[in-house]
Amino acid sequence: MSDLEAELRKAVRGDVGFDVTSRALVTMDASNYRRVPAGVVAPRDADDVAAVLEVCRAHGVPVVPRGGGTSIAGQATGTGVVLDFTRYMNRLVGLDAGARTAVVQPGLVLDRLQEAAAPHGLRFGPDPSTHSRCTLGGMIGNNSCGSHSVAWGTTADSVRELDVVTARGERLRLGRGWAGAPDGLRALVEGELARLRTGFPELPRRISGYALDALLPEKGADVARSFCGSEGTLGVLTEAVVGLVEAPRARALAVLGYADEAAAAEAAAGLLPWGPLTVEGMAADLVRSAAGLPRGGAWLFVETGGDSAGEARARAETIVRAADAVDARVVTDGTGQRALWRIREDASGTATRMPDGTEAWPGWEDCAVPPARLGVYLRDFRALLTAHGLRGTPYGHFGDGCIHVRIDFDLLTEAGVGRFRRFSEELADLVVAHGGSLSGEHGDGQARAELLPRMYGDEMVALFGRAKAVWDPDDLLNPGMLVRPAPLDSGLRFAVLPREPVDVAFGYPGDGGDFTAAVRRCVGVAKCRTTTASGPAVMCPSYRATGEERHSTRGRARLLHEMLAGEVVTDGWRSEEVREALDLCLSCKGCRSDCPVEVDMATYKAEFLHHHYAGRRRPAAHYSMGRLPVWLRWASRTRTASLVNALAGVRPLAWVARRVGGIAPERGIPRLARETFSGWWRGRGPQGGSGDLVVLWPDTFTEHLSPSVGRAAVRVLEAAGLRVALPPTLRMRGRPVGDGRSRSAAALLTARRGRVCCGLTYVSTGQLDHARAVLRRTLDLMEPVLETDAPVVVLEPSCAAALRSDLPELLHDDPRAARLAARVLTFAETLERHAPGWRPPRLDRPAVGQTHCHQHAVLGDTADRRLREAAGLDGELSGGCCGLAGNFGFETGHFEVSAACAEEQLLPSVRAADPSAVVLADGFSCRTQLEQLADVRGWHLAEVLAEGLTDGRTDGHGADGGPPDLAL
Repeated sequence: MSDLEAELRKAVRGDVGFDVTSRALVTMDASNYRRVPAGVVAPRDADDVAAVLEVCRAHGVPVVPRGGGTSIAGQATGTGVVLDFTRYMNRLVGLDAGARTAVVQPGLVLDRLQEAAAPHGLRFGPDPSTHSRCTLGGMIGNNSCGSHSVAWGTTADSVRELDVVTARGERLRLGRGWAGAPDGLRALVEGELARLRTGFPELPRRISGYALDALLPEKGADVARSFCGSEGTLGVLTEAVVGLVEAPRARALAVLGYADEAAAAEAAAGLLPWGPLTVEGMAADLVRSAAGLPRGGAWLFVETGGDSAGEARARAETIVRAADAVDARVVTDGTGQRALWRIREDASGTATRMPDGTEAWPGWEDCAVPPARLGVYLRDFRALLTAHGLRGTPYGHFGDGCIHVRIDFDLLTEAGVGRFRRFSEELADLVVAHGGSLSGEHGDGQARAELLPRMYGDEMVALFGRAKAVWDPDDLLNPGMLVRPAPLDSGLRFAVLPREPVDVAFGYPGDGGDFTAAVRRCVGVAKCRTTTASGPAVMCPSYRATGEERHSTRGRARLLHEMLAGEVVTDGWRSEEVREALDLCLSCKGCRSDCPVEVDMATYKAEFLHHHYAGRRRPAAHYSMGRLPVWLRWASRTRTASLVNALAGVRPLAWVARRVGGIAPERGIPRLARETFSGWWRGRGPQGGSGDLVVLWPDTFTEHLSPSVGRAAVRVLEAAGLRVALPPTLRMRGRPVGDGRSRSAAALLTARRGRVCCGLTYVSTGQLDHARAVLRRTLDLMEPVLETDAPVVVLEPSCAAALRSDLPELLHDDPRAARLAARVLTFAETLERHAPGWRPPRLDRPAVGQTHCHQHAVLGDTADRRLREAAGLDGELSGGCCGLAGNFGFETGHFEVSAACAEEQLLPSVRAADPSAVVLADGFSCRTQLEQLADVRGWHLAEVLAEGLTDGRTDGHGADGGPPDLAL
């Protein structure tokens, strides 16, 4: 391929990537299939596209256009050159509000078009659940639809004109009246008019095959429309003129509850005469929490529009009265509607796991039947699943007769793959028997193209082949799709993975202890590729900062998949390509909660670093910051904190320290506290109290860097009537005697002194052997606590998350780990559960800041929200990640990305805040980032409440009537 690469580099102005990473990132889309490309080209314009086609034609190398890579049938993968339009050809060229049209490039993400059209009261009609990352080119290639298709149709209904480059370099402008038709296409169609008039089923979601019937004279001989859904096999799209529709000024959402999905499906068609905007269906199996949903085992999401909120609600209530539902709820506020729609949109990822955790896969993701037949079809579909011993939960576009379903196929064994084929063949026959289409939205790709003769017959499929030959006589474009397809059970992406479990450090309890299964979690729906973090979401800050696929959760998962496969990435755990991609992972754990399939890239990164550096010298930052607890305890024991601070203030010495420690030169070195939190605790003397006993965890940051947080927490917890203790510092040898609490004198004499530690810094740098040793010592120290009912209060969110998640997963063979993890509570959770009658001081101040990413992902912030509300701290904290993320933002080479993450949400929200607002930041990293990048002091919630107690105020004002200064 070296000659091909060299010629492409000469011919195009865009990026040419034949390296390991570029190829590994596009071996898969969101389907079951995998094809290894020769290389990837990101063209800058149509001239680049034409040049790529010319070079590849000369070399006989296929070309595959690719958008967001979310295709579910395999059509966005290829063995030749993949064209990535998302990097450069991603612009909105123009928008004509009067004509209600937009001119777009193929790599434009749908949400960017929607954002541009919204100020004009317009929108693009089709909206797949992947709207935040799918591209217009991909939507045109698949003829995508989305939830609003009952109102606004498919993408083909919104296409006006298309600019296309054919495989032989001809540039065409496709439109109605045979505009842009390649030579021979009109003659082909006019010779087959009878077949085209009778050979296509009439239903709203017929996506399978080529739309040659759009070329009939009575349909306007629309070449652009016929091109939609061709999956990149006819020509390469370079620009499109699309139509926009008027967006309703107000919307209401009626959620209708039914006994099961068949009952919901039977009811869906009866709602269409009322003119709804959506009629979406899903069953309870796909809902993580039914909170906010009406009673039922399945639901229809029926959206209505109007010129006013009252009109939209009235239409929704009319539908509720007309529907024979078990229960119903009408929601008109935007926040409530978005929360409910997220439940539906996340189904594409949630469906990849059965309720018992079993994997489920696409392949029969979007069959469609006439809407009136959907109920009976679903019953037959369920019976077919049962007959094959398979499970799956349908959901999707019930109003259009189109369902999505992931099925628990066994695609890892020969027997399982054989059953996959037999089921596919029988289901195709069932769909055809109901007058349906094998694909109702996502295209045929490799998953269904082989079965098209069952739907259309051999003669119509032969006609498809003749049409392909008119457009692409050399079969250069996406071969193996639609025409002369590859077998549906070949090229499965799981076939290359190791069959035996990989030796790993973490337990991966959700994946049966199998790291390969953990990596398989990523199915490619690409929610991590969103360019803006909405609401409280965190995932994936590094991708939003760089815009590079390798820095997305999906991209990293793909590289790990290829590492395990060993074909493209050949160095295994020593792979530099994987290390470089993981280097900018902040270990924020946002993917653990925001990814629909709960990919935990922070854990995968720690696992990789553990193996990558085994027996090798590590980066300096792993020694300086990865072993931070050791250095800080050393400074405390030698009473040299003041000296360290003084030396850090001398510029040449600080420069040397940063250089030696692998710390970014842009970073200041945090100052050590003169007195540790534990030192303050020992000096305060015994305290009374009659409430519950709570054990306050002296994490490394609270202990050595911000003891004011610990002091404030003690003040508040005791004010709430709780008895506060610190963890033991003596580690006993031997078993307890007598009553189970006493120890022998010999045990006391031989006890070893130590400090508890969550192991966070060791885990984040992949020093897992050290982490395990530290955590086992911690469990030894905590044994007396585990013999009580006392909760463990952890003030630093990242440490609490490490104890709740990393501890039991890393020490999965030690039952004490799970017991300690179950005891961990946040500061707010402790007050809510163990001092339910206590009321915090009323501060009545606006609050800004950011929910810690680990708290969002692992711990949850419901209790914190309630505590802030009770204290009169008003305002929503932003989402995203502060960007410092423990050691990440301090490491050399990370400052630019770290600062970009902070500028996404945190810093703008602080700058725009009211001057009287208190800046809340429970994490030491978040406070440090605020201080170093914005010169703003952030406060832990415990500090804010303690200040209120100190002033003795209940009205939120200090002694002088002004706002409290929070000078603890």
